[in-house]
Amino acid sequence: MNTISVAAVDTSSSKSNRKLLRLTKLKPAFVLLPFALLFFMFQIAPMLWVLFNSFIYEGELSLENYQEIFDSAFILQGFTNSLWLAITSSLIAIIIAALFVSSLRRFDSRVRDLIVSFTNMTANFSGVPLAFAFIIILGFNGALTLLLKKYGIIDDFNLYGQWGLLAIYIYFQVPLATLLLYPAFDALSDDWQAASSLLGAKNWQFWRYIGLPVLSPALLGTFIILIANAMGAYASIYALTSGNYNVITVRIASLVSGDIFLEPNLAAAISVLLILLLAFITLINQLLISRSYHAKR
Repeated sequence: MNTISVAAVDTSSSKSNRKLLRLTKLKPAFVLLPFALLFFMFQIAPMLWVLFNSFIYEGELSLENYQEIFDSAFILQGFTNSLWLAITSSLIAIIIAALFVSSLRRFDSRVRDLIVSFTNMTANFSGVPLAFAFIIILGFNGALTLLLKKYGIIDDFNLYGQWGLLAIYIYFQVPLATLLLYPAFDALSDDWQAASSLLGAKNWQFWRYIGLPVLSPALLGTFIILIANAMGAYASIYALTSGNYNVITVRIASLVSGDIFLEPNLAAAISVLLILLLAFITLINQLLISRSYHAKR
């Protein structure tokens, strides 16, 4: 009897231990539950709503919204303008930021921290305040514009056109690129460059065969983030041009909050295509990053 009772006690204790182990494993899931709920409410649910409504045309399921997009030269121009601004500003910003961060590594730690703090502040300077600042400085009667005209450096500069908007995009892209690239450049060891110099390598050879291959995942990842950041920009460009310059975010906004025509289903279809475009760019980026990691191994 004693043997049977001991075995029963052991069995019940092992069952309770298994239950306790299960509860312990489920604790992280319970902790993550509020975050998962918020993520579903504010990320997944809106995307599902946009996807479903993109197929609604005059109350029926249809592909007419997508057909209208591809038949509209105006909407396609919005995609083209947005892509040109996003890719061009991202390329220029990442080059400027890479040169800046490379030089920043040579500064004293106090000066470096001060510059990084200032960069962090400028990265958040966007939207309507940024547009207003550019109008004061580079508008038709802006301080810098009048000064450059006075000395004959420029004849005319249109802040409200393609090149003026590119200047604004570059301005808010450079601080973000700097903050994203700083940790990667900071991880580069000075000993690597010293060792390559001892072996007879020149400075450009170090960057060509060591520096850039090591930094390539960070550069590619930053480039994609900059493109996504530029493609989604809305407040600055709308405040500057009052919606008169055709980019895809302005087109989406005009379809859901315009004074004349409201076509939320067409706006949903454009949003779906924008998401697919960014997803495709991200996929290409991941493939390039995986190849760069494989090459380093």
